[in-house]
Amino acid sequence: MKRKPFIAANWKMNKTNSEAIQSAKELALLTKELKQERDVIIAPAYVSLLSVYEVIKTSDIKLSAQNVFFEKDGAYTGEVSFDMLLSVGCSYVIIGHSERRHIFNESDEMINKKVKASLNYNLNPILCIGEKKEERDLGNTFEVLDKQLKKGIDEVDFTKNVDFIVAYEPVWAIGTGDTATALQVDEVHKFLRKILTQYKGTSFADKTRILYGGSVTPDNIKELMQIEDVDGVLVGGASLKAETFFKIINY
Repeated sequence: MKRKPFIAANWKMNKTNSEAIQSAKELALLTKELKQERDVIIAPAYVSLLSVYEVIKTSDIKLSAQNVFFEKDGAYTGEVSFDMLLSVGCSYVIIGHSERRHIFNESDEMINKKVKASLNYNLNPILCIGEKKEERDLGNTFEVLDKQLKKGIDEVDFTKNVDFIVAYEPVWAIGTGDTATALQVDEVHKFLRKILTQYKGTSFADKTRILYGGSVTPDNIKELMQIEDVDGVLVGGASLKAETFFKIINY
């Protein structure tokens, strides 16, 4: 089944507000020349969401947040709610990124709450999963991914019209320059599609786009996108320059 390519930029903790605006302007201009069908998403820091949205709202680029909290409101200093994200133009939200899991100790249970809440608020979730180097070296890759994916979508009601995305990001490949081989990516994405089929049914698995993330560059994007079950990419460092990211979009 052919799924529309989904190319997402995660700017992480980079770019001041003025830098984010400038990058968004450059990217909006470049994507006007895009001939292929693509979903293009950028995820700036919280402080730049509204400013970036004002730049891209008339373009085909969609806005994503890098994280969210699952409660509606309350005494949660430093957190941001779904209503807040919707109010500044977000269409997507990244949930469970490895840096949230391993630096900020987010659990599978917390990530599951965020996925459930995202559907309740009609904000499209990008659920990130991935194994650490020691887990792969021990041969535990599939066990880790099975647990993260199943717990992430456990008891989630997918009957609502929400665009649910899975992003496979091997932790050992994020920002290291080490990209998983085509064979490694192929076997993992096939495995994830199989798990989605077993857990949520064939129709759900067929329509769910599975992204690869981990040192994606203009040099390896073509090979990655030729893999059958790779439906797009989640790009970190290579998305920080508009021209470089556009080369990935326009692979």
